[in-house]
Amino acid sequence: MSPRAAIAVVLAALLLAGCAQPASTPSPVPERAPTALPEPLPPPPLEEAPAAGTVVPEVDTRCRVDADCEVKDVGNCCGYYPACVNKDSPTFPELIARQCAEQGLAGICGYPEIRGCACVEGRCVPSDAESM
Repeated sequence: MSPRAAIAVVLAALLLAGCAQPASTPSPVPERAPTALPEPLPPPPLEEAPAAGTVVPEVDTRCRVDADCEVKDVGNCCGYYPACVNKDSPTFPELIARQCAEQGLAGICGYPEIRGCACVEGRCVPSDAESM
């Protein structure tokens, strides 16, 4: 096998591993005291679709209290993918879908069923999730 083919096989395995279901259901997240964080700067508004090859902006998961978090579709190469993010953060599932299409990536995957979010150590995390 050529080095280029070996790299392609390793990359394909890594991509498939990203769509794999977790081995076990995560345990409930304990409540923590709110953490003081600097105010996040809002991302610039997307007035038109970014050009091909554009890097997808990062979704903000910072929080101070549980009420700062909510479940939103952040997308992945499999399509819909829920995650706990800051309630004011934009998400970019359409950009993720475009990037996957440009790179020829796709998958048939499950996703966690998230019923609620909590703020733990300054980050929004699922407070109860079940794998599908």
